[in-house]
Amino acid sequence: MTDRSKAAQPRALDWLLYFLAPVFFSSNLIFGRGITGEIAPFTTAFLRWIGSAIVIFPFVYAERRTCLAFVRSHTTIWLVLGFLGMGICGGFVYWALTLTTASNATLIYTTSSLFIILLQWLLQGRRIRPGELLGMAIAFSGVAIIVLKGDWSAAKSFTFNIGDLGILVAAIAFALYSLLLRHPDVAAMPPLPLFGLLAFSGAIVLLPPALYEVATGGLLPDSASDWTKLAGIIAFASLAAFYCFQHAVRVFGPAMAGVTLYLMPPTSIIMAVILLGERFETYHAIGIVLVTGGLMLATAPVRRRP
Repeated sequence: MTDRSKAAQPRALDWLLYFLAPVFFSSNLIFGRGITGEIAPFTTAFLRWIGSAIVIFPFVYAERRTCLAFVRSHTTIWLVLGFLGMGICGGFVYWALTLTTASNATLIYTTSSLFIILLQWLLQGRRIRPGELLGMAIAFSGVAIIVLKGDWSAAKSFTFNIGDLGILVAAIAFALYSLLLRHPDVAAMPPLPLFGLLAFSGAIVLLPPALYEVATGGLLPDSASDWTKLAGIIAFASLAAFYCFQHAVRVFGPAMAGVTLYLMPPTSIIMAVILLGERFETYHAIGIVLVTGGLMLATAPVRRRP
């Protein structure tokens, strides 16, 4: 990757796409919450990823030999990535959004980067720095405040909202998905064809639960509003989010691009208040500060002495 200091100065369009990335990522939970009760959750996720796969198909076809070789040689990795990144972080998230708010979901989901650190420690023997431990403690305290709605005394008689728990499971799944993406054979794939392959893999693993929903009377899209929301999920939460993030990595570098994750909590909560009519509570403000601050502390790059 070209060093940023040697690259051309970012243009206004580069900065616009940079700040649009967290907006598009956040739109998934907003659309998902907005579509709740209108389309069954796993059906929503299946239509999202089969639609994305169809749009990206020309890029997959252009690299068809490379893509076929990857699927044949790494079928298990391909399907596991689809299960974690599109199945658990797709249909399971939409199901959880029927039981919790978009505001809570985004703040809890943002902790996925912390689980990456924990999983690297558990699975790869990575050493955790004191700053990372402190950052994780701060961020998780922010999650606790959100879940408890700012009332610590409620912890004595607290029953965990299963929707919040579902989002937490999805955050762990996304962390595993992110680690698996670093597998050498996965990382060697061209980005757009890889995205198309993973979208198709996600559609495959989501097909059985989607068919089960249909067979048991699950809601299907039956109005222009339903199809518009699905189109929004495909266009913005999937394709546009991926493009903007990849553009940010290319122009600003991966570390700077990763900062977009920190912009998701305030972005998503503002969108939920404006678009969904959710109330902005004091504990949301405290949660934003703690989760975002903890994430920045835990994932800050280490300055090494020359």
